[in-house]
Amino acid sequence: MSPRSLAIFDYGAGNLHSLVKAISADDRVISIETDLRAAAKADMLVLPGVGAFGAAAGAMRNEQSYLRSALADGLPCLGICLGMQLLFDSSEEAAGEGVGFISGSVTRLRTPKVPHMGWNDIEWRSSGNGYAGGGLGTAYFANAYVCEPEDESPVLAWTTHQDARFASIIRSANTVGVQFHPEKSSFAGRAFVNAVIEDLISCK
Repeated sequence: MSPRSLAIFDYGAGNLHSLVKAISADDRVISIETDLRAAAKADMLVLPGVGAFGAAAGAMRNEQSYLRSALADGLPCLGICLGMQLLFDSSEEAAGEGVGFISGSVTRLRTPKVPHMGWNDIEWRSSGNGYAGGGLGTAYFANAYVCEPEDESPVLAWTTHQDARFASIIRSANTVGVQFHPEKSSFAGRAFVNAVIEDLISCK
């Protein structure tokens, strides 16, 4: 099998080195792209997880509708933390347009302690899905904002921080979003994210 190409879209996010290290494999060619259309030509697109919504939306340079169409056509995509939030319509964090692939908004955590930092449980939905048996029970979070989908059917798992319950894993078509940082979630987190990548690429 020829190597598969994974493109990380760089919208000025930090921590790309640890992400690249976490998803590297002998049969993958990983590139970092600042042009969204170039990134979307890879076998799989990765939207990384460190940064601010407004700056990231601005870096898309009015290409949100293009990416929305590509995802609807089956482009495999993994969104991590902020990358997951960008899949939604808008965010309370800043002005700017999300991709709008999943209907809903991103809101600030209404909890006494913000941001949500550290390890927390992954609460899988009872409905069967391909990832629930993957052994991921906890993951590392670093977020002050959470996704609120209009329709909960894309939600594969939830997480509770104090009195707030929010979507921590979503899937729609060949797009998966995770609110946590798998690259910071020890062996289980890295194993999970690589299983997701293999699954999404095989769907293409």
